Amino acid sequence: MLNVLFICSGNICRSPMAEAVFADLVAQAGLNDAIAVDSVGTEHYHVGEPPCPGTQRIFKTHNLSYSGRSRQITPSDLHTFDYLVALDTRNQAHVRSMLAREGIEKPIYLLLEFSDGTETLDVPDPYYVGNFEVVYDLVFAGCTGLLQNIVNTHPNFA
Repeated sequence: MLNVLFICSGNICRSPMAEAVFADLVAQAGLNDAIAVDSVGTEHYHVGEPPCPGTQRIFKTHNLSYSGRSRQITPSDLHTFDYLVALDTRNQAHVRSMLAREGIEKPIYLLLEFSDGTETLDVPDPYYVGNFEVVYDLVFAGCTGLLQNIVNTHPNFA
């Protein structure tokens, strides 16, 4: 089983959206038995909360299933997950410093590294600017590219 973790700040907007989108793509590809997905935040201020209303609207609009609640990343996550995927460079740096403190050498990817044609590597935080549909489009492009990368890297999944 390959484990993928999406990481943003509070785990109520971008990372649960990425988790739901990626889980849907994994299911459509028939890879539920091969790939597990989760999401976390680097900050503690929303722990236990459901996704924000804007993200919940995206779930409804795009018929995505999600029942998680916000949680903060832990050192054990760094060991458990094969793919650590941050939604922006600030959270990537946060996780990179956690990895260093734990003595773990593992890449921390940016989701948009896997997307073709995007001009940025940071998925903007819709909590502050409200552009949930734009964020969805970026997340969908990144998740699609990430799944293709995993399938290409792990040929036993194809």
